[in-house]
Amino acid sequence: MDIKFRKAVSSDIENIIELCNLCFEEKTSIQYAKKIFEETKDDKNQIYLVGYANDVLVAHAKITIIPTIYEKMNVYSILNHVCVRPDYRRHNIATRMLIECENISRQHNCVKMELWSNNTRQPAHECYKNYGFVIEDAKFFSKDVVFSKKVDEYELL
Repeated sequence: MDIKFRKAVSSDIENIIELCNLCFEEKTSIQYAKKIFEETKDDKNQIYLVGYANDVLVAHAKITIIPTIYEKMNVYSILNHVCVRPDYRRHNIATRMLIECENISRQHNCVKMELWSNNTRQPAHECYKNYGFVIEDAKFFSKDVVFSKKVDEYELL
């Protein structure tokens, strides 16, 4: 199957959101996505990769390049929203997309790629493991930022 991978442009946003809403059951609006894409499209560290078969978007990944001041971490990339259209799976498209992600990461001098994936996506996890990703840490912490409340001190437990 012939898939053409490239960096996304503004005209890809509707297709990206349609695919991500399908694969991840998200509810992202096209309007919101277009606004954020326009605000960040010139940021060389935020890359949306798309893969098309003919005129159909079949694959997508978000690559975030993170330069740090820490020698061991150096520059690394985080991949998220890695997905392949369900009716195009089982054709090595995800593996080919991961190769593209690694090439982009290499071009940005990344020493490591990390990947975020929901615990329920077991078939995707097998693909990532087969590509060479290893689970380094099983905990991912998150906290909502509440804009209506100013935090002056941390609550001591």
